[in-house]
Amino acid sequence: MGGVSFDLYAGETLALDGPSGCGKSSTVAAVLQLRGPDGGRVRFEGRELTTLPESELRGLRPRMQPVLQDPYGSLSPRHRIRDAIAEPLRVQGRWDVTGPARVAGLLERVGLLPSHGDRFPHELSGGRCQRAGIARALACEPRLPALDEPVSALDPSVRAGILHLLAELQEELGMAYLFVCHDRAVVRHFAHRVLEMRDGRLTTA
Repeated sequence: MGGVSFDLYAGETLALDGPSGCGKSSTVAAVLQLRGPDGGRVRFEGRELTTLPESELRGLRPRMQPVLQDPYGSLSPRHRIRDAIAEPLRVQGRWDVTGPARVAGLLERVGLLPSHGDRFPHELSGGRCQRAGIARALACEPRLPALDEPVSALDPSVRAGILHLLAELQEELGMAYLFVCHDRAVVRHFAHRVLEMRDGRLTTA
C-alpha cells in the first residue's frame, strides 16, 4: 500500500471509499498502529506514532479506538455487556469506585437499558450489540474512533439509528471519525470529506 496521505481534524468525519480489497481497512490498521505502515509517518496529536516505543504507544491507544463491522465479533462472547464496556477502563488502570456509574452512563448514552448490561452479546440484536461496541470504544474518552464498516452488517432501519447516534456523539464530544464504508450513499450522507481509494492509493480528495 502506498500513495496514502491525508489530514483529519477534530470534529470531522473523513471517509475512505472504494471497492473491497483496495486498502481501506489496512489504512485504518496503520493509523491505529495495529500494523506498521509500509512507509511514511502516522502523526496523532502532534506525536509521531511509528517511532514511539510500545510503552508510550500503549498510553495513546485509548484515544484511538476501533468500531468494527461485526458487532458480535468485536465483543467477547464470554463477557456480559457491562463487563465488556468496563474492560478498557480496567486495562488502562482507570477502574475505581466511579466505574459502575461510568458504565451505566455509557449504556444510557448509546441508547441501551441497564438490563442490557447483564446480557451476553448473542442475547442482543445486531443493532444493540453495535451500540454496546460503541459504548466500549467510548469508555476511555477517545479522540479518534475509527469506524470500519460499522453499519454494513445491519438492516437499513437499524443502520439509520446507528449513524444518527454516531453523529450525535461527534457533535457532543468533538471527536474525529475515520470512516470506512463501501456504501456510497451512506458515505456521502455521513462524511464531511470523502477520499476515494483504488489499489492502495488515494485517487481523489
